[in-house]
Amino acid sequence: MSPTPPPFPASTVLGYPRIGPRRELKRALESYWEGRSTRAELERVGAGLREATWRRLADLGLEGLPSNTFSLYDQVLDTAVLLGAVPERYLAAGDPYFAMARGTEGLAPLRMTKWFDTNYHYIVPEIGPGTVFKLDASKPLAEVREARALGYGTRPVVLGPVTFLLLADPSGAALDRLDEVLACYEELLAALAAEGVAWVQLDEPALVADRTPRELAAAGAAYDRLGSAAARPGLFVATYFGDLGEALPVLAATPVEAIGVDLVRGGAAALPELPGKTVVAGVVSGRDVWRTPPGRALAALAGVRADRVTVSTSCSLLHVPYDVEAERDLDPGLRGRLAFAEQKVAEVVALSSALPSALSSAPAGEGPRGAAVPSAPLTAPVPREGRSPYPVRAAAQAEHLRLPVLPTTTIGSFPQTGELRAARAAVAAGALEPDAYERLVEAEIERVIRLQERLGLDVLVHGEPERNDMVQYFAEHLDGFAVTRNGWVQSYGSRCTRPPILHGDVSRPGPITVRWASYAQSLTSRPVKGMLTGPVTIVAWSFVRDDLPLRDVVLQVADAVREEVRDLEAAGVSIIQVDEPALRELLPLRRASQPEYLEWSVSAYRRATSGAGDRTQIHTHLCYSDAGEILAAIDGLDADVTTIESARSGARILGAVGGFGRGLGPGVYDIHSPRVPDAGEVEDLLRATLRALPAERVWVNPDCGLKTRAYEEVEASLGNVVEAARRLRAELTDAGR
Repeated sequence: MSPTPPPFPASTVLGYPRIGPRRELKRALESYWEGRSTRAELERVGAGLREATWRRLADLGLEGLPSNTFSLYDQVLDTAVLLGAVPERYLAAGDPYFAMARGTEGLAPLRMTKWFDTNYHYIVPEIGPGTVFKLDASKPLAEVREARALGYGTRPVVLGPVTFLLLADPSGAALDRLDEVLACYEELLAALAAEGVAWVQLDEPALVADRTPRELAAAGAAYDRLGSAAARPGLFVATYFGDLGEALPVLAATPVEAIGVDLVRGGAAALPELPGKTVVAGVVSGRDVWRTPPGRALAALAGVRADRVTVSTSCSLLHVPYDVEAERDLDPGLRGRLAFAEQKVAEVVALSSALPSALSSAPAGEGPRGAAVPSAPLTAPVPREGRSPYPVRAAAQAEHLRLPVLPTTTIGSFPQTGELRAARAAVAAGALEPDAYERLVEAEIERVIRLQERLGLDVLVHGEPERNDMVQYFAEHLDGFAVTRNGWVQSYGSRCTRPPILHGDVSRPGPITVRWASYAQSLTSRPVKGMLTGPVTIVAWSFVRDDLPLRDVVLQVADAVREEVRDLEAAGVSIIQVDEPALRELLPLRRASQPEYLEWSVSAYRRATSGAGDRTQIHTHLCYSDAGEILAAIDGLDADVTTIESARSGARILGAVGGFGRGLGPGVYDIHSPRVPDAGEVEDLLRATLRALPAERVWVNPDCGLKTRAYEEVEASLGNVVEAARRLRAELTDAGR
């Protein structure tokens, strides 16, 4: 029988940002990948970031410090390594870990997709018949010892066995391996107990989604078994991103001592009494940047009926920036309403101190945290004037554009050079005149246009050299948004974004992209796409006010995008791409809420594109989000052409597109890997696409934008893409198709 663990700490967080306050990890990773530093040097940067995090959390007064939340790339990939689930083909690579994450020459990486309904991407574990699970606990044990050497006891955080298997490929079938995986977890628990660890956190966010009776039974059996282990720390099962629902009584019936619940998204009212358990109550949001109303949080805490209540964040703080005090350029009134990771830790500590008195008298809760100004009334529905049914539009576009069969294009961005980034920073600092910067941008646009012409692409892009980010750029030109200087959030690996803060009513003061699209089109006789970000994605990848329904916020943004579409068309741009990569990402985790979301999100997209005429071809793009699950909704967007990630996921989308009624470009080049696909590989993917769709509806394109790649890789890869398309085009012509 395992000894009774000590009381769970009164305050904790489920995780913390790891990229570094100044993106130190990003720079160290890219230096290592480029061969400018060693793996040992990379590890030293990681150790320094971990030490700084533990010291800061302790200085803020947090009692329960987590460990093993740091990752060089992704926590799900770390769990695969922990369990020995490394596919054999990667073992001979110079660095198998990064080969799985990024691929190497001749070796494609593992699939990548979105972490539930966030913009964080995780590496999908691959579990085949030959997978032999074998524990490698070196990382969590090393971090426990590392923290102890600094004087800190920590709680290791590990992805739970049920969520790990539910997220793995092949989906569903991996759960058959639960007994083998649990043997590794038992061994891990014993090793942690032997190390003197008092508590371990096992994350099971998959339990807040709809689960089948079999999956719920598997969760119950897993924690019955782990809870009965002879030697183990106290078991804290953390859940987040929603309400546990039917999974809560399943967990409560097991021997686990502590259960984490998300009271920001789930709510305390639905919690039953949980005698004999510690409830780790997530009342400080890990998903937004608004200060927590203490009255509302304390009322939620007072409503929890359990033996012990711990104050926590609703989820890991991985999804928010480090410190709002670094944002001295923000309006002071707005800054005073914000809380980044450091401020949220302070809120957790303060609420923990206030909790004893709150348990005797629950205060009234405050209202929404994101409100600053009265909201404008929602505008009336906009009629979809000018957009005829797809067959009519397709005929008009074919006559106007005269594109070949299997037209080739890219998704939008081309590599962002160091010179451009430096120039953009210099303009912001006042060290470079805007006119000089614009000349640099024009030169880069011409370079990109000439490169695409030389490669033989059919539909060109201007490369987006003027844009720092596909959402931030638009936020900088729309009223109702604020942007940060240091508000970086990890998206995947070394990739970081600075989500804008949407704090007021949204409107468009004037054209945003027309100047650059028109200039690019003036350089070539081939069509150049106008490039816009869609309303759902702009909102999804921002921190959004919470005093309005999300639907109403999205529709405000849709009206601004609609104005931009009309101005692009008036300027003579014949193809306009309005990207919605976040459409699947925002899909509610519970099926009962999904139809309503899909209805208004699709309506918002159609509203944004409704002003375009028949000859204007509307494109959209989606990536890295299991889009096959919402293919009917994607078809409902009524875009003339949809480009979609496919190469990295092994063309799995092709099994679902047979009834898709418009142009479709399943990606043939994985841009998140440095490897260059050869023409034969691209041709194989195109042949698979042609078995699923008629040639006249197939487009040829990469999985996503090329911003993060180097020009040498891009030129070689796109050359192979164009060559493969030419070969198949010739075959189709010879066959008389």
